Amino acid sequence: MKIGIFDSGLGGLFLMRAIADAMPMYDYVYLGDTKNLPYGNRSRDAVYDLTENAADYLFKNDCGLVILACNTASALALRKLQHEYLPVNYPDRKVLGVLIPMAEAAVERRPSIVGVLGTRGTVESGVFIEEIRKLDSQIEVIQNAAPLLVPLIENDGLEWADPILHAYLAPLKDVDSLILGCTHYSIIKGLIEKFIDEDISVVCQTDVVPQKLEEYLKRHPEIDEKLDRKSNREFLVTDITKNFKELASEWFGDGIELELVTY
Repeated sequence: MKIGIFDSGLGGLFLMRAIADAMPMYDYVYLGDTKNLPYGNRSRDAVYDLTENAADYLFKNDCGLVILACNTASALALRKLQHEYLPVNYPDRKVLGVLIPMAEAAVERRPSIVGVLGTRGTVESGVFIEEIRKLDSQIEVIQNAAPLLVPLIENDGLEWADPILHAYLAPLKDVDSLILGCTHYSIIKGLIEKFIDEDISVVCQTDVVPQKLEEYLKRHPEIDEKLDRKSNREFLVTDITKNFKELASEWFGDGIELELVTY
């Protein structure tokens, strides 16, 4: 069986690359729902339906474990998938999100104030606040939604990002740790760091999730032993454009081939 990595677009390629670099022996399949991105401005029901369809496709294509690289999907769909969809359809499979590992990493740095920069869906869900408060009820959490960033990133528009980032990050200037609460934000981590104090600790999923996943598989050998170890890589998308092809090569590396799928 393979490890599936799902994102609403191509930003999750950065996470897949980080995970594959840390654990190159496994077989991976990446699924980017490029036809329906971005998810951040969609309703909870719409995000759930899109995420369930993607997870179902990955499970039907021999994935034993699916990681929701998309923070919006993790915030709005993960729990329902785990508690309702999996027990009925795939009781022996797992779906994991990225929010809890990120919250844990932020709290480990012992901050007084944690900032969250995310999509509107992730911010309005309040999931980061909930998970951080479970770990330390004394931590103050300040959130800000950044709905324009994903379209800018996916459409090669970062030349216009500076004033937008300045506005989005201004409310977060007094935090101790800053969670980059969207898969795509790892792509512009260096750019974001230009607009915040150097003392602010940036929590990015490409730095956190690979180690957390490795630890998870060590704790769950019943899952790990089912995973194939042939170092195969597949890259699936629901829409292909010239821009997507260029971004995929830029973000993952030369030689990547996108395969168009429908489900």
